[in-house]
Amino acid sequence: MTRRYWNINLEEMMKAGVYFGHNTRKWNPKMAPYISAKRKGIHITNLTRTARFLSEACGLVFDAASSGKEFLIVGTKKKAAYSVARAAIKARCHFVNKKWLGGMLTNWSITERRLQKFRDLRMEQKTGRLNRLHKKRDAAVMKRQLSGLQRYLGGIKYMTGLPDIVIILDQHEEYKALRECITLGIPTICLIDTNGDPDLADIPIPANSVSISSIRLILKKLVFAICEGRSIYIRNP
Repeated sequence: MTRRYWNINLEEMMKAGVYFGHNTRKWNPKMAPYISAKRKGIHITNLTRTARFLSEACGLVFDAASSGKEFLIVGTKKKAAYSVARAAIKARCHFVNKKWLGGMLTNWSITERRLQKFRDLRMEQKTGRLNRLHKKRDAAVMKRQLSGLQRYLGGIKYMTGLPDIVIILDQHEEYKALRECITLGIPTICLIDTNGDPDLADIPIPANSVSISSIRLILKKLVFAICEGRSIYIRNP
Protein backbone atom coordinates (compact mmCIF):
# COMPACT_ATOMS: atom_id res chain seq x y z
CA MET A 1 0.00 0.00 0.00
CA THR A 2 1.36 3.42 -1.00
CA ARG A 3 2.02 5.67 2.00
CA ARG A 4 0.65 9.17 1.46
CA TYR A 5 -0.50 12.06 3.58
CA TRP A 6 -4.26 12.59 3.37
CA ASN A 7 -4.57 15.82 5.38
CA ILE A 8 -6.68 14.21 8.10
CA ASN A 9 -6.63 16.35 11.23
CA LEU A 10 -8.42 16.15 14.55
CA GLU A 11 -9.64 19.77 14.54
CA GLU A 12 -11.53 19.26 11.28
CA MET A 13 -13.13 16.10 12.64
CA MET A 14 -14.07 17.89 15.85
CA LYS A 15 -15.86 20.63 13.89
CA ALA A 16 -17.76 18.01 11.89
CA GLY A 17 -18.91 16.24 15.06
CA VAL A 18 -17.24 12.97 14.05
CA TYR A 19 -16.55 12.13 17.70
CA PHE A 20 -20.19 11.92 18.86
CA GLY A 21 -21.39 8.35 19.40
CA HIS A 22 -24.72 6.86 20.41
CA ASN A 23 -26.41 6.82 23.79
CA THR A 24 -24.38 4.76 26.26
CA ARG A 25 -27.33 2.38 26.60
CA LYS A 26 -27.25 1.67 22.86
CA TRP A 27 -23.75 0.49 22.18
CA ASN A 28 -21.82 -2.58 21.12
CA PRO A 29 -19.13 -3.61 23.66
CA LYS A 30 -16.88 -4.52 20.72
CA MET A 31 -16.56 -0.77 20.09
CA ALA A 32 -14.92 -0.23 23.50
CA PRO A 33 -11.38 0.11 22.02
CA TYR A 34 -12.63 2.98 19.84
CA ILE A 35 -14.36 4.93 22.63
CA SER A 36 -12.43 7.46 24.69
CA ALA A 37 -15.05 8.80 27.12
CA LYS A 38 -18.69 9.28 28.11
CA ARG A 39 -20.34 12.68 28.16
CA LYS A 40 -23.94 13.34 29.24
CA GLY A 41 -24.98 9.80 28.42
CA ILE A 42 -23.23 9.80 25.04
CA HIS A 43 -20.15 7.82 24.07
CA ILE A 44 -17.26 9.84 22.64
CA THR A 45 -15.22 8.26 19.86
CA ASN A 46 -11.43 8.29 20.03
CA LEU A 47 -10.57 10.57 17.09
CA THR A 48 -6.93 9.51 17.04
CA ARG A 49 -8.03 5.99 16.16
CA THR A 50 -10.60 7.33 13.71
CA ALA A 51 -7.88 9.30 11.93
CA ARG A 52 -5.65 6.24 11.76
CA PHE A 53 -8.35 4.02 10.23
CA LEU A 54 -9.52 6.74 7.85
CA SER A 55 -5.95 7.22 6.66
CA GLU A 56 -5.64 3.46 6.14
CA ALA A 57 -8.89 3.45 4.16
CA CYS A 58 -7.71 6.35 2.00
CA GLY A 59 -4.50 4.49 1.26
CA LEU A 60 -6.44 1.38 0.28
CA VAL A 61 -8.84 3.15 -2.09
CA PHE A 62 -5.98 5.18 -3.58
CA ASP A 63 -4.05 2.02 -4.46
CA ALA A 64 -7.19 0.31 -5.74
CA ALA A 65 -8.20 3.29 -7.90
CA SER A 66 -4.68 3.60 -9.31
CA SER A 67 -4.98 0.03 -10.57
CA GLY A 68 -8.42 0.55 -12.14
CA LYS A 69 -10.60 -1.08 -9.47
CA GLU A 70 -14.34 -0.38 -9.26
CA PHE A 71 -16.10 1.02 -6.16
CA LEU A 72 -19.66 0.97 -4.88
CA ILE A 73 -20.74 3.55 -2.29
CA VAL A 74 -23.79 2.64 -0.18
CA GLY A 75 -25.66 5.22 1.92
CA THR A 76 -29.45 5.15 1.89
CA LYS A 77 -30.28 7.61 4.67
CA LYS A 78 -32.57 10.27 3.25
CA LYS A 79 -30.52 13.22 4.48
CA ALA A 80 -27.30 11.75 3.05
CA ALA A 81 -28.68 10.67 -0.35
CA TYR A 82 -27.65 13.82 -2.22
CA SER A 83 -24.14 13.83 -0.73
CA VAL A 84 -23.67 10.16 -1.62
CA ALA A 85 -24.70 10.71 -5.24
CA ARG A 86 -22.60 13.83 -5.61
CA ALA A 87 -19.48 12.24 -4.12
CA ALA A 88 -19.86 9.05 -6.16
CA ILE A 89 -20.31 10.92 -9.43
CA LYS A 90 -17.25 13.06 -8.69
CA ALA A 91 -15.11 9.96 -8.09
CA ARG A 92 -16.76 7.99 -10.91
CA CYS A 93 -18.03 5.35 -8.50
CA HIS A 94 -21.26 3.39 -8.54
CA PHE A 95 -23.70 4.15 -5.74
CA VAL A 96 -26.91 3.13 -3.99
CA ASN A 97 -28.56 6.00 -2.12
CA LYS A 98 -32.29 5.18 -1.98
CA LYS A 99 -32.90 1.59 -0.95
CA TRP A 100 -30.83 -1.56 -0.92
CA LEU A 101 -32.71 -4.19 -2.91
CA GLY A 102 -32.18 -7.61 -1.38
CA GLY A 103 -29.84 -9.76 -3.47
CA MET A 104 -28.48 -6.79 -5.41
CA LEU A 105 -25.01 -8.37 -5.34
CA THR A 106 -25.59 -11.97 -4.29
CA ASN A 107 -28.20 -12.44 -7.05
CA TRP A 108 -26.18 -10.52 -9.59
CA SER A 109 -27.73 -12.33 -12.59
CA ILE A 110 -31.15 -10.95 -11.61
CA THR A 111 -29.69 -7.47 -11.07
CA GLU A 112 -28.12 -7.67 -14.53
CA ARG A 113 -31.50 -8.43 -16.08
CA ARG A 114 -33.04 -5.47 -14.26
CA LEU A 115 -30.22 -3.23 -15.47
CA GLN A 116 -30.73 -4.42 -19.04
CA LYS A 117 -34.45 -3.67 -18.75
CA PHE A 118 -33.54 -0.23 -17.37
CA ARG A 119 -31.19 0.46 -20.29
CA ASP A 120 -33.80 -0.69 -22.81
CA LEU A 121 -36.48 1.57 -21.34
CA ARG A 122 -34.07 4.52 -21.24
CA MET A 123 -33.28 3.99 -24.91
CA GLU A 124 -36.97 3.81 -25.79
CA GLN A 125 -37.53 7.04 -23.89
CA LYS A 126 -34.63 8.76 -25.67
CA THR A 127 -35.83 7.66 -29.10
CA GLY A 128 -39.39 8.75 -28.32
CA ARG A 129 -40.85 5.25 -28.68
CA LEU A 130 -42.56 5.42 -25.28
CA ASN A 131 -44.55 8.46 -26.37
CA ARG A 132 -45.53 6.79 -29.65
CA LEU A 133 -47.20 3.78 -28.02
CA HIS A 134 -50.82 3.49 -29.17
CA LYS A 135 -52.17 2.52 -25.79
CA LYS A 136 -51.71 5.27 -23.22
CA ARG A 137 -52.04 2.69 -20.47
CA ASP A 138 -49.02 0.73 -21.79
CA ALA A 139 -46.98 3.92 -21.99
CA ALA A 140 -47.90 4.87 -18.42
CA VAL A 141 -46.93 1.41 -17.11
CA MET A 142 -43.55 1.53 -18.85
CA LYS A 143 -42.87 5.04 -17.61
CA ARG A 144 -43.63 3.95 -14.03
CA GLN A 145 -41.24 1.02 -14.50
CA LEU A 146 -38.56 3.36 -15.76
CA SER A 147 -39.09 5.73 -12.84
CA GLY A 148 -38.77 2.90 -10.32
CA LEU A 149 -35.65 1.49 -11.97
CA GLN A 150 -34.09 4.96 -12.08
CA ARG A 151 -34.79 5.45 -8.39
CA TYR A 152 -33.24 2.20 -7.19
CA LEU A 153 -30.75 1.30 -9.93
CA GLY A 154 -29.82 4.70 -11.33
CA GLY A 155 -26.57 4.79 -9.37
CA ILE A 156 -25.38 1.43 -10.72
CA LYS A 157 -26.62 1.74 -14.30
CA TYR A 158 -23.06 1.53 -15.66
CA MET A 159 -21.99 -1.34 -13.39
CA THR A 160 -21.10 -4.39 -15.48
CA GLY A 161 -19.98 -6.71 -12.69
CA LEU A 162 -19.48 -6.99 -8.96
CA PRO A 163 -17.52 -4.10 -7.39
CA ASP A 164 -13.99 -4.60 -6.10
CA ILE A 165 -14.54 -2.54 -2.93
CA VAL A 166 -17.75 -1.40 -1.21
CA ILE A 167 -17.83 1.73 0.97
CA ILE A 168 -20.69 1.59 3.48
CA LEU A 169 -21.63 4.83 5.23
CA ASP A 170 -23.48 3.32 8.18
CA GLN A 171 -22.83 -0.31 8.99
CA HIS A 172 -25.90 -0.59 11.21
CA GLU A 173 -28.25 0.98 8.65
CA GLU A 174 -26.81 -0.88 5.64
CA TYR A 175 -26.48 -4.28 7.30
CA LYS A 176 -28.09 -6.14 4.36
CA ALA A 177 -25.53 -4.72 1.95
CA LEU A 178 -22.71 -5.63 4.34
CA ARG A 179 -23.91 -9.23 4.67
CA GLU A 180 -23.95 -9.62 0.89
CA CYS A 181 -20.39 -8.31 0.67
CA ILE A 182 -19.27 -10.75 3.38
CA THR A 183 -20.98 -13.63 1.56
CA LEU A 184 -19.20 -12.76 -1.69
CA GLY A 185 -15.86 -11.88 -0.11
CA ILE A 186 -15.97 -8.27 -1.34
CA PRO A 187 -13.75 -6.00 0.83
CA THR A 188 -15.65 -3.33 2.76
CA ILE A 189 -14.85 0.02 4.30
CA CYS A 190 -17.51 0.83 6.88
CA LEU A 191 -18.34 3.98 8.80
CA ILE A 192 -19.18 2.46 12.19
CA ASP A 193 -20.89 4.24 15.06
CA THR A 194 -20.68 3.06 18.67
CA ASN A 195 -23.60 0.66 18.11
CA GLY A 196 -21.83 -1.22 15.30
CA ASP A 197 -19.63 -4.31 15.05
CA PRO A 198 -16.08 -3.48 13.92
CA ASP A 199 -15.28 -7.16 13.35
CA LEU A 200 -17.56 -7.30 10.30
CA ALA A 201 -15.71 -4.69 8.22
CA ASP A 202 -12.34 -5.08 6.54
CA ILE A 203 -11.56 -1.49 7.49
CA PRO A 204 -13.85 0.00 10.17
CA ILE A 205 -13.90 3.78 10.49
CA PRO A 206 -15.29 4.63 13.97
CA ALA A 207 -17.29 7.82 13.51
CA ASN A 208 -20.65 9.54 13.91
CA SER A 209 -22.98 7.98 11.32
CA VAL A 210 -25.94 10.23 12.18
CA SER A 211 -24.53 13.71 11.53
CA ILE A 212 -24.52 14.71 7.85
CA SER A 213 -21.38 16.82 8.44
CA SER A 214 -19.56 13.73 9.75
CA ILE A 215 -20.67 11.62 6.78
CA ARG A 216 -19.65 14.33 4.33
CA LEU A 217 -16.20 14.65 5.87
CA ILE A 218 -15.51 10.91 5.67
CA LEU A 219 -16.80 10.86 2.09
CA LYS A 220 -14.71 13.88 1.16
CA LYS A 221 -11.47 12.21 2.30
CA LEU A 222 -12.24 8.89 0.60
CA VAL A 223 -13.36 10.52 -2.64
CA PHE A 224 -10.22 12.67 -2.77
CA ALA A 225 -8.07 9.55 -2.41
CA ILE A 226 -10.04 7.74 -5.12
CA CYS A 227 -9.73 10.70 -7.50
CA GLU A 228 -5.97 10.87 -6.85
CA GLY A 229 -5.69 7.17 -7.65
CA ARG A 230 -7.84 7.50 -10.77
CA SER A 231 -5.60 10.27 -12.11
CA ILE A 232 -2.60 7.94 -11.88
CA TYR A 233 -4.49 5.12 -13.61
CA ILE A 234 -5.48 7.43 -16.47
CA ARG A 235 -1.86 8.46 -16.98
CA ASN A 236 -0.55 4.91 -16.70
CA PRO A 237 -3.37 2.49 -17.60
